[in-house]
Amino acid sequence: MVYHDFKAMILAAGRGERMRPLTDTIPKPLLRAGSKMLIEYHLENLASAGFKEIVINHAYLGHMIENALGDGTRYGLTIQYSKETIKLETAGGIANALPLLTTNSPNSPFLVVNGDIYCSLDFSTLLPDLQRLGSKSNHDLAHLILIPNPPHHPEGDFCLSDQNRIIATGSPKQTFSGIGVYLPLLFKHIPLNCPTRLAPILHQAITDHRVSGRLFSGEWFDIGTPDRLHELDQQLQTQ
Repeated sequence: MVYHDFKAMILAAGRGERMRPLTDTIPKPLLRAGSKMLIEYHLENLASAGFKEIVINHAYLGHMIENALGDGTRYGLTIQYSKETIKLETAGGIANALPLLTTNSPNSPFLVVNGDIYCSLDFSTLLPDLQRLGSKSNHDLAHLILIPNPPHHPEGDFCLSDQNRIIATGSPKQTFSGIGVYLPLLFKHIPLNCPTRLAPILHQAITDHRVSGRLFSGEWFDIGTPDRLHELDQQLQTQ
């Protein structure tokens, strides 16, 4: 394993409305599938990929996340928490966490992973993209992992060119996995505690030809409903 100084963020501040009643008493990232909490799969995969410092944002029942994961020692990680008192949406949450994500370098790129997905992607395969975005010759602001469209999202989100560029127009569109590498500059204009969605920011960067991407065709689950959580649990129990 090769350790490195890039940081990663797990998004864990959502209320999980579609998962109710399961999320009435527990935040979604702590729901279990197989033998582990959902967020633990990310933590273990990040540690295996050489990440050492992780930032987790939280809001709803956030104290339960901190109590469950602690400082990250048992995962071989250092975990810091970005607490949110209002609903900041994805980009707003990332912007709020920038002071924690940029302590090593104010311009260093970082990895962001949705806390409510399960994915078999080897995060170490993103190290070349982190290094590229951090180079002086780089023009991009983001690198996105796309997946084949799942049944619940057949229309997709973004179009990927043959040159691994995310382009503003075209077809077919693929679905954004919830995994991306970003430069702090993408979020620099967002004030602290300002609710901001990620999609419009990405669309502007795509229009400016500053986003690359690639397609991942391995295991991926969006744990958006109790039925999908049960499906993942059944699959992991048989592995």
